Amino acid sequence: MSMGQRTPITVTTLVHASIEKVWEFWTKPVHIVNWAFASDDWEAPYAENDARTGGKFRVTMSAKDKSSSFEFEGVYTNVKIHELLEYDMTDDRHVKVEFTKLPEGVQIIETFDAEETNSQEMQRAGWLAILNNFKKYMEG
Repeated sequence: MSMGQRTPITVTTLVHASIEKVWEFWTKPVHIVNWAFASDDWEAPYAENDARTGGKFRVTMSAKDKSSSFEFEGVYTNVKIHELLEYDMTDDRHVKVEFTKLPEGVQIIETFDAEETNSQEMQRAGWLAILNNFKKYMEG
């Protein structure tokens, strides 16, 4: 794998809820297991999350038919409550999640380093699907 300049990809959504509720649903494992997957045939049976600078997280994402699963994990490099989560995944890719309080709710902007296996469009679609799943769970 070349260690060239990684291309950042950004996905965003607007959630109609308070910043406190958005933060809680994004960071608490009891909620993470309900939204941290990209499609209805996947699930997140396990999550642990220590949302502080230096803290670690791990989410198991698996196909409901048990054909495939993987661990999504990393370490937080910068956490500002109700504002920002930055972390490095185990493959050294960096992710930044910004939470902005707006009159109509909370805008979430997620920027992540692209990996080199799948197309950027596929990666964007996958991360956006998870973000939309979060929105659906929050507003459900």
